[in-house]
Amino acid sequence: MTAETSQTLDRGLRVLKLLADTDHGLTVTELAAKLGVNRTVVYRLLATLEQHALVRRDLGGRARVGLGVLRLAHQVHPLLREAALPALRSLAEDIGATAHLTLVDGTEALAVAVVEPSWTDYHVAYRTGFRHGLERGAAGRAILAGRGSHPYEPDQPLKEGRPGFVLTHGELEAGASGAAAPVLGVTGIEGSVGVVMLADSIPERVGPRVVEAALEVADALC
Repeated sequence: MTAETSQTLDRGLRVLKLLADTDHGLTVTELAAKLGVNRTVVYRLLATLEQHALVRRDLGGRARVGLGVLRLAHQVHPLLREAALPALRSLAEDIGATAHLTLVDGTEALAVAVVEPSWTDYHVAYRTGFRHGLERGAAGRAILAGRGSHPYEPDQPLKEGRPGFVLTHGELEAGASGAAAPVLGVTGIEGSVGVVMLADSIPERVGPRVVEAALEVADALC
């Protein structure tokens, strides 16, 4: 801790991080041990966090993350969209296809930012808020590839910190093909950047261009 930081705030944030990392909650005693403080300090921290609905305690006394965190998280998407839009706009105009930033939301992929090209005669309509399973579509499968739990298609392993890309056809919409690359290296965010187009196959240059855009988005979010 430095003179410019707040020890109490630091401990409160550490409590939230500890609770976020567990599915079954933590007791006051467990939190005190992990923080290296006495139980009285933990009681005060929890009481304050409960007032703001950031923490809740069940009947057994175990503390868990509260619903107030969801309200804070809801405000993150507009910030992410704003940061990602320049890279998405450049990608859409360059490729002539609809570009998107997709994030994990539970077990689904959620499109949080979409940019359509301005110069094409036609393109795929893809709306913000569109959801689909992570196992279907280039966007979701790229996220899984970033976790290391799904192969890249074609074979595009990580090289010097650069993500590979995933290609799909007809998985979410008949006649549409997609290309996406995971956004890597951004703490607390699992996502991908991709394009969707009406084509039987993805042109060769699209995959590398999507990777470039994913790196640009990661830089903007760091």
